[in-house]
Amino acid sequence: MNFTIRTAQRSDVPCIESLINESVQGLAAEDYSKEQIDGALKKAWGVDTQLIDDSTYFVVHAGTRLIGCGGWSFRETLFGNDSEVDRSPKELDPMTDAAKIRAFFVKPSRARTGIGSALMKKCEDAACAKGFHRLELMATLPGQRLYSRHGFEAAESIEYSLGGDLFITFVPMKKDLEG
Repeated sequence: MNFTIRTAQRSDVPCIESLINESVQGLAAEDYSKEQIDGALKKAWGVDTQLIDDSTYFVVHAGTRLIGCGGWSFRETLFGNDSEVDRSPKELDPMTDAAKIRAFFVKPSRARTGIGSALMKKCEDAACAKGFHRLELMATLPGQRLYSRHGFEAAESIEYSLGGDLFITFVPMKKDLEG
């Protein structure tokens, strides 16, 4: 499959938001209820423009169509979108901290075609170039399958509050970078 990866721009945000919604509705429905998906789209999943401003978020195109997105961060925040109130812009120390893998989403019709793997390689290479030796992320249940294939090891799952009595299961994962 032919596709290109480039650094995301602020002008990509509306298309990224649409892709995130389509990806989650199509790929997470086997693992989460509709209520969990709707709640997570408001609170946990979405665009974090700090990643775009840092040039650490990427979009994947097949021709002119957006088919994937994802990135990494050298900041403390592990996951979430612009609506999260407790995000931290604090920069991490590559010698002691792990870079964060963030917000991978793929068009459902393009799932399992190498897009997530290409994004992972791009992110790992960029984090390595910035001096990081470890990566960590907060995986969705469907995302855990991709990250496990790329050498991430899962910790005990957590139940993340989406407000009220609604919770969603996430899986913290870590990986040491080689080289």
